[in-house]
Amino acid sequence: MAGFKTDASMARKIRVKGHVVGVGSGESDSKSEMSDYVDGQIGNPGLLPKRRNMMKATRRPFSQGALLSAGLFMVLVGGGRVAQGAAEHVRWDILSLNATTTPPTLNPGGVAYASARNPSSLKIKLTGSGTFVAPASGGESSAVTGGGTWVTYSGCPGACTPTGSGAYEVTRLASWEFGNLATGAFIDNIADGERVNGNAVLRIQYSDGSSGVLGVLCHGAGGKDGIAEGVIATKDFVTYVDAEAPDGPSVDKNRTIFHFE
Repeated sequence: MAGFKTDASMARKIRVKGHVVGVGSGESDSKSEMSDYVDGQIGNPGLLPKRRNMMKATRRPFSQGALLSAGLFMVLVGGGRVAQGAAEHVRWDILSLNATTTPPTLNPGGVAYASARNPSSLKIKLTGSGTFVAPASGGESSAVTGGGTWVTYSGCPGACTPTGSGAYEVTRLASWEFGNLATGAFIDNIADGERVNGNAVLRIQYSDGSSGVLGVLCHGAGGKDGIAEGVIATKDFVTYVDAEAPDGPSVDKNRTIFHFE
Protein backbone atom coordinates (compact mmCIF):
# COMPACT_ATOMS: atom_id res chain seq x y z
CA MET A 1 0.00 0.00 0.00
CA ALA A 2 1.50 3.28 -1.06
CA GLY A 3 1.19 5.30 2.14
CA PHE A 4 1.53 8.64 3.87
CA LYS A 5 4.04 9.91 6.42
CA THR A 6 2.10 11.14 9.43
CA ASP A 7 2.66 11.57 13.17
CA ALA A 8 2.87 8.13 14.72
CA SER A 9 1.16 9.49 17.86
CA MET A 10 -2.03 9.88 15.83
CA ALA A 11 -2.19 6.23 14.88
CA ARG A 12 -5.07 4.06 16.02
CA LYS A 13 -6.47 0.79 14.73
CA ILE A 14 -10.01 -0.53 14.51
CA ARG A 15 -10.54 -4.30 14.45
CA VAL A 16 -12.75 -5.55 11.63
CA LYS A 17 -15.46 -7.84 12.97
CA GLY A 18 -16.76 -10.79 11.04
CA HIS A 19 -13.39 -11.72 9.46
CA VAL A 20 -13.62 -15.49 8.92
CA VAL A 21 -10.62 -17.74 9.38
CA GLY A 22 -10.77 -21.47 8.55
CA VAL A 23 -8.67 -24.44 9.64
CA GLY A 24 -6.47 -26.59 7.44
CA SER A 25 -2.88 -27.37 6.54
CA GLY A 26 -0.22 -25.98 4.26
CA GLU A 27 2.30 -27.70 2.09
CA SER A 28 5.52 -26.50 0.53
CA ASP A 29 7.35 -27.15 -2.71
CA SER A 30 10.56 -25.76 -4.15
CA LYS A 31 11.24 -22.02 -4.02
CA SER A 32 10.12 -20.19 -7.16
CA GLU A 33 10.13 -16.63 -8.43
CA MET A 34 7.10 -14.70 -9.64
CA SER A 35 8.08 -15.11 -13.28
CA ASP A 36 7.84 -18.90 -12.96
CA TYR A 37 4.08 -18.68 -12.58
CA VAL A 38 2.98 -16.53 -15.55
CA ASP A 39 1.67 -19.65 -17.26
CA GLY A 40 1.14 -21.68 -14.05
CA GLN A 41 -1.56 -24.28 -13.58
CA ILE A 42 -4.24 -24.09 -10.90
CA GLY A 43 -3.48 -26.08 -7.74
CA ASN A 44 -5.86 -27.69 -5.28
CA PRO A 45 -7.76 -25.33 -2.99
CA GLY A 46 -7.08 -25.53 0.69
CA LEU A 47 -8.20 -24.15 3.99
CA LEU A 48 -6.48 -21.73 6.30
CA PRO A 49 -4.84 -22.99 9.48
CA LYS A 50 -5.69 -21.43 12.79
CA ARG A 51 -4.66 -17.86 13.39
CA ARG A 52 -1.46 -17.66 15.32
CA ASN A 53 -0.16 -14.81 17.37
CA MET A 54 2.86 -13.13 15.81
CA MET A 55 5.84 -12.68 18.06
CA LYS A 56 7.07 -9.14 18.36
CA ALA A 57 10.72 -9.09 19.33
CA THR A 58 12.70 -6.28 20.84
CA ARG A 59 16.25 -5.79 19.67
CA ARG A 60 18.82 -6.88 22.19
CA PRO A 61 22.39 -8.16 21.85
CA PHE A 62 22.92 -11.86 21.30
CA SER A 63 25.64 -14.10 19.91
CA GLN A 64 25.63 -16.53 17.03
CA GLY A 65 26.59 -19.27 19.44
CA ALA A 66 23.56 -18.60 21.59
CA LEU A 67 21.31 -18.96 18.58
CA LEU A 68 22.90 -22.22 17.51
CA SER A 69 22.80 -23.67 21.01
CA ALA A 70 19.10 -22.86 21.16
CA GLY A 71 18.60 -24.80 17.95
CA LEU A 72 17.06 -21.82 16.14
CA PHE A 73 18.04 -20.22 12.88
CA MET A 74 17.00 -16.60 13.44
CA VAL A 75 17.35 -13.84 10.89
CA LEU A 76 16.88 -10.20 11.73
CA VAL A 77 14.97 -8.37 9.01
CA GLY A 78 13.75 -4.80 8.53
CA GLY A 79 11.58 -3.27 11.21
CA GLY A 80 12.86 -5.52 14.01
CA ARG A 81 10.87 -8.58 12.86
CA VAL A 82 12.40 -11.92 13.85
CA ALA A 83 11.89 -15.03 11.71
CA GLN A 84 12.12 -18.28 13.66
CA GLY A 85 11.49 -20.88 10.99
CA ALA A 86 7.72 -20.64 11.46
CA ALA A 87 5.04 -20.35 8.80
CA GLU A 88 3.76 -16.83 8.18
CA HIS A 89 0.01 -16.19 8.34
CA VAL A 90 -0.78 -13.26 6.04
CA ARG A 91 -3.88 -11.36 4.98
CA TRP A 92 -3.92 -9.48 1.64
CA ASP A 93 -6.33 -6.81 0.43
CA ILE A 94 -6.94 -4.53 -2.52
CA LEU A 95 -7.80 -1.57 -0.33
CA SER A 96 -9.80 1.63 -0.46
CA LEU A 97 -8.11 4.80 0.83
CA ASN A 98 -9.86 7.76 2.44
CA ALA A 99 -7.25 10.51 2.42
CA THR A 100 -9.60 13.15 3.87
CA THR A 101 -9.26 11.87 7.45
CA THR A 102 -6.37 12.54 9.83
CA PRO A 103 -4.59 10.19 9.75
CA PRO A 104 -5.75 8.63 6.45
CA THR A 105 -8.16 5.68 6.68
CA LEU A 106 -7.57 2.25 5.16
CA ASN A 107 -10.74 0.32 4.25
CA PRO A 108 -11.36 -3.02 2.51
CA GLY A 109 -13.14 -3.08 -0.83
CA GLY A 110 -10.86 -1.17 -3.21
CA VAL A 111 -10.19 -1.67 -6.93
CA ALA A 112 -7.00 -2.03 -8.94
CA TYR A 113 -6.19 -2.19 -12.66
CA ALA A 114 -3.50 -3.79 -14.81
CA SER A 115 -2.91 -3.63 -18.55
CA ALA A 116 -1.65 -6.13 -21.08
CA ARG A 117 0.86 -5.61 -23.88
CA ASN A 118 0.52 -6.48 -27.54
CA PRO A 119 -1.90 -4.76 -27.45
CA SER A 120 -1.86 -2.45 -24.45
CA SER A 121 -5.54 -1.67 -25.07
CA LEU A 122 -6.49 -4.76 -23.01
CA LYS A 123 -7.12 -4.10 -19.31
CA ILE A 124 -8.41 -5.93 -16.24
CA LYS A 125 -10.07 -4.50 -13.10
CA LEU A 126 -9.84 -6.52 -9.88
CA THR A 127 -11.21 -6.40 -6.36
CA GLY A 128 -10.34 -8.89 -3.68
CA SER A 129 -8.98 -10.01 -0.34
CA GLY A 130 -7.95 -13.23 1.34
CA THR A 131 -5.44 -15.03 3.50
CA PHE A 132 -2.62 -17.50 3.07
CA VAL A 133 -0.11 -19.43 5.11
CA ALA A 134 3.41 -19.20 3.70
CA PRO A 135 5.49 -22.27 4.66
CA ALA A 136 8.64 -21.70 6.68
CA SER A 137 10.62 -23.44 3.95
CA GLY A 138 9.25 -21.11 1.28
CA GLY A 139 7.47 -22.17 -1.88
CA GLU A 140 3.85 -23.06 -2.47
CA SER A 141 0.93 -23.69 -0.13
CA SER A 142 -2.68 -24.80 -0.47
CA ALA A 143 -3.59 -23.05 2.80
CA VAL A 144 -5.43 -20.15 1.17
CA THR A 145 -8.77 -18.38 1.33
CA GLY A 146 -10.37 -15.53 -0.55
CA GLY A 147 -10.98 -14.14 -3.98
CA GLY A 148 -12.77 -11.22 -5.57
CA THR A 149 -14.30 -9.91 -8.78
CA TRP A 150 -12.91 -9.22 -12.25
CA VAL A 151 -13.85 -7.19 -15.32
CA THR A 152 -11.88 -7.27 -18.59
CA TYR A 153 -11.83 -4.44 -21.14
CA SER A 154 -10.65 -3.77 -24.69
CA GLY A 155 -10.14 -0.52 -26.56
CA CYS A 156 -8.47 1.24 -23.64
CA PRO A 157 -7.67 3.95 -22.80
CA GLY A 158 -10.37 5.33 -25.12
CA ALA A 159 -13.66 3.45 -25.12
CA CYS A 160 -12.55 0.76 -22.64
CA THR A 161 -15.41 -1.58 -23.57
CA PRO A 162 -16.16 -4.41 -21.07
CA THR A 163 -15.56 -7.85 -22.59
CA GLY A 164 -16.31 -10.06 -19.59
CA SER A 165 -16.86 -10.08 -15.84
CA GLY A 166 -17.38 -12.38 -12.91
CA ALA A 167 -15.73 -13.65 -9.75
CA TYR A 168 -12.46 -15.45 -9.05
CA GLU A 169 -11.27 -17.76 -6.29
CA VAL A 170 -7.76 -18.15 -4.93
CA THR A 171 -6.72 -21.79 -5.07
CA ARG A 172 -3.05 -21.79 -4.07
CA LEU A 173 -0.15 -19.65 -2.91
CA ALA A 174 2.61 -19.77 -5.52
CA SER A 175 5.09 -17.38 -3.90
CA TRP A 176 5.39 -14.98 -0.96
CA GLU A 177 8.25 -12.52 -0.51
CA PHE A 178 8.40 -10.44 2.66
CA GLY A 179 9.89 -6.98 2.17
CA ASN A 180 9.71 -5.17 5.51
CA LEU A 181 7.27 -3.90 8.09
CA ALA A 182 5.39 -0.80 6.95
CA THR A 183 5.61 2.52 8.78
CA GLY A 184 3.28 5.51 9.10
CA ALA A 185 0.08 6.23 11.02
CA PHE A 186 -3.33 5.18 9.70
CA ILE A 187 -6.83 4.41 10.85
CA ASP A 188 -6.78 0.77 9.85
CA ASN A 189 -10.26 -0.68 9.33
CA ILE A 190 -8.92 -3.80 7.61
CA ALA A 191 -7.03 -5.81 10.23
CA ASP A 192 -5.25 -5.40 13.56
CA GLY A 193 -2.00 -7.16 12.62
CA GLU A 194 1.26 -5.55 11.56
CA ARG A 195 1.19 -3.94 8.11
CA VAL A 196 3.70 -5.48 5.73
CA ASN A 197 5.39 -4.57 2.44
CA GLY A 198 6.17 -7.32 -0.06
CA ASN A 199 4.61 -9.33 -2.87
CA ALA A 200 2.57 -12.48 -3.26
CA VAL A 201 1.69 -14.60 -6.30
CA LEU A 202 -1.61 -16.48 -6.04
CA ARG A 203 -3.04 -19.08 -8.40
CA ILE A 204 -6.66 -18.24 -9.19
CA GLN A 205 -9.68 -19.76 -10.92
CA TYR A 206 -12.03 -17.44 -12.81
CA SER A 207 -15.80 -17.98 -12.85
CA ASP A 208 -15.84 -18.40 -16.65
CA GLY A 209 -13.58 -21.44 -16.43
CA SER A 210 -10.29 -19.73 -17.24
CA SER A 211 -7.31 -19.89 -14.91
CA GLY A 212 -4.38 -17.65 -14.11
CA VAL A 213 -2.34 -15.99 -11.42
CA LEU A 214 -2.77 -12.82 -9.40
CA GLY A 215 0.23 -10.82 -8.26
CA VAL A 216 -0.41 -8.62 -5.21
CA LEU A 217 2.33 -6.00 -4.91
CA CYS A 218 2.59 -3.71 -1.89
CA HIS A 219 4.99 -0.79 -1.55
CA GLY A 220 3.51 0.93 1.50
CA ALA A 221 4.97 3.56 3.77
CA GLY A 222 8.63 2.78 4.36
CA GLY A 223 8.70 0.17 1.59
CA LYS A 224 12.03 -0.93 0.16
CA ASP A 225 13.17 0.15 -3.28
CA GLY A 226 12.13 -2.16 -6.09
CA ILE A 227 8.73 -3.21 -4.73
CA ALA A 228 5.89 -2.15 -7.04
CA GLU A 229 2.41 -1.11 -5.90
CA GLY A 230 -0.81 -2.56 -7.31
CA VAL A 231 -1.74 -5.81 -9.04
CA ILE A 232 -0.74 -7.85 -12.07
CA ALA A 233 -2.57 -10.90 -13.40
CA THR A 234 -2.88 -13.53 -16.09
CA LYS A 235 -6.11 -14.93 -17.50
CA ASP A 236 -5.37 -17.96 -19.65
CA PHE A 237 -2.85 -16.69 -22.22
CA VAL A 238 -3.49 -12.95 -21.67
CA THR A 239 -0.85 -11.36 -19.44
CA TYR A 240 -1.83 -8.15 -17.64
CA VAL A 241 1.72 -7.34 -16.67
CA ASP A 242 1.62 -3.56 -16.23
CA ALA A 243 0.29 -2.59 -12.81
CA GLU A 244 -1.52 0.74 -12.88
CA ALA A 245 0.01 3.13 -10.33
CA PRO A 246 -2.00 5.00 -7.67
CA ASP A 247 -1.10 8.33 -9.37
CA GLY A 248 -1.02 10.53 -6.28
CA PRO A 249 -1.28 10.29 -2.49
CA SER A 250 -5.07 10.83 -2.44
CA VAL A 251 -6.11 8.59 -5.35
CA ASP A 252 -8.47 5.81 -4.22
CA LYS A 253 -7.44 2.95 -6.52
CA ASN A 254 -4.53 0.65 -7.33
CA ARG A 255 -3.53 0.17 -3.69
CA THR A 256 -2.83 -3.07 -1.82
CA ILE A 257 -1.85 -4.10 1.69
CA PHE A 258 -0.63 -7.11 3.64
CA HIS A 259 -1.12 -7.77 7.36
CA PHE A 260 0.54 -10.40 9.53
CA GLU A 261 -2.15 -12.31 11.43
